[in-house]
Amino acid sequence: MPLHRGAHPQRDEHSEERLRLALNPFYGEADPTGAMNTAPPRHKLPDGPLPPLTAYRLVHDELMLDGNSRLNLATFVTTWMEPQAGVLMGECQDKNMIDKDEYPRTAELERRCVAMLADLWHAPDPATAVGCSTTGSSEACMLAGLALKRRWAKRNADRYPATARPNLVMGVNVQVCWEKFCNFWEVEARQVPMDGERFHLDPQAAAELCDENTIGVVGILGSTFDGSYEPIADLCAALDALQERTGLDIPVHVDGASGAMVAPFLDPDLTWDFRLPRVSSINTSGHKYGLVYPGVGWALWRTSDELPEELVFRVNYLGGDMPTFALNFSRPGAQVVAQYYTFLRLGRDGYRAVQQSARDVARGLSRSVEELGDFRLLTRGDELPVFAFTTNPDVHAYDVFDVSRRLREHGWLVPAYTFPANRQDLSVLRVVCRNGFSSDLAALLIEDLKLLLPELRAQKHPLSHDRAVRTAFHH
Repeated sequence: MPLHRGAHPQRDEHSEERLRLALNPFYGEADPTGAMNTAPPRHKLPDGPLPPLTAYRLVHDELMLDGNSRLNLATFVTTWMEPQAGVLMGECQDKNMIDKDEYPRTAELERRCVAMLADLWHAPDPATAVGCSTTGSSEACMLAGLALKRRWAKRNADRYPATARPNLVMGVNVQVCWEKFCNFWEVEARQVPMDGERFHLDPQAAAELCDENTIGVVGILGSTFDGSYEPIADLCAALDALQERTGLDIPVHVDGASGAMVAPFLDPDLTWDFRLPRVSSINTSGHKYGLVYPGVGWALWRTSDELPEELVFRVNYLGGDMPTFALNFSRPGAQVVAQYYTFLRLGRDGYRAVQQSARDVARGLSRSVEELGDFRLLTRGDELPVFAFTTNPDVHAYDVFDVSRRLREHGWLVPAYTFPANRQDLSVLRVVCRNGFSSDLAALLIEDLKLLLPELRAQKHPLSHDRAVRTAFHH
């Protein structure tokens, strides 16, 4: 989570007159003149309670200034679910997911979700695959990385930790959670840089970075930079060849935060999952293309052999014996229940229809962007329903940061950012098409972009000269 500072005594607290005027007199329960006459302080606990409706209105009014989540084309996170799912989540908000003995049916729904994903991802024996729910893919990646590191340490017990430092190989395009993992757990991050028009990991380059201290290689099924799939099968083949030459047996973890819930339905012939013997573990975000509101991810291992037993803690003070593998402890069961609801509600055919619709919208929108004439597509939305584009070489009056800023004036949140090494020279816009972003909304986006282009073309130069103010989006 972002780090925040406390209140500034002069800047953040307001005069009594301003606090009085900050409160609508109608927020009194009955008499507009007989209830509160001043708003509560914002950076310390008020002295007394508020009527619930007054507290609600104060918070509600401030949140009106947030962006419209449905128009947020930066995030991969689900922003629409059916009302019935919302009702179920409300009914389960008070259930603690960790209390599996107290809430056995909620625990059973989690177990069923793991079994469904094991089957979906072609585990050799879904009955022996192990997995768990998490708060999202970031936690799932941390758990998968910990399992890789612990397995490596057991294989190298005679050298670790005294003289050996583990490393993890990945593309430079990985989500920031992998950099956090390496930082938090003292693992060297060995990153394959981008090169030319290759914007993700190169299998042979990844294999060349491996040595006896490599705990694993991360393959991304759906890069957040441009929506492209990394070639997981080619990566495994390169590591197979490495083992034949050197004897090094390097496992692969597939970060399928988005793609693991897209490829099984739209690209069934693509081999990326447990069909590849070298794939040891897979994660996904239930709250991305798993189509659930924020707060749920999944981590699965091929068999229990891939998850060292010493990482699993057993707790009995809540009643019963509960094995748990998580960085968190207490968390609501609502999102897990919503995931099971969505699995039941859609089935394979339903997921296929939803994801195909998102991909079709992405493809159509990318074509419309290209037809404007000012932009060059890097991807077209034909893998993840995501595409990235930049300005054509002959566009000098504005840049992608100007486009992002001007679209925000119309309510659209379209991120602009620079690529990492070795393509820091490349700045792009990225559009994420999710369930709920219809072709009608896509047409409105194009209309607004057409409206803005004459003004952008009339600029003397791009307005975003200061690179320090350019923002990247990590979703």
